[in-house]
Amino acid sequence: MAGFASEKEALDALGAKVIAISTDSEEDATTVAADLNFPVAYGGTRELGETVGAWWGENHGGCIQPSEFIVNADGKVGSSTYSSAPIGRVDAADVVKLIAFREKQAQKG
Repeated sequence: MAGFASEKEALDALGAKVIAISTDSEEDATTVAADLNFPVAYGGTRELGETVGAWWGENHGGCIQPSEFIVNADGKVGSSTYSSAPIGRVDAADVVKLIAFREKQAQKG
């Protein structure tokens, strides 16, 4: 998540917002969010994970594995990434590049 915090200026310039959801308790999520510049929701459930099609990891007390979405201005998912383990997160700089590319393509027509 720190990578997205470091790309905040570039994401802001594109009109993009970052929102994170954690399976952590409010206290633990608040501790993590203290170093970030975007909101982090807490208490993500297995039901939420199933709703978005995420894998639920039974190891380490159970948690939603990384599931990342880029939602366009129309509210449609433009890109999604799912992982079946705690690896494979999307790089924030790549998100900036993808959004900028799609914006440029949309301007062409």
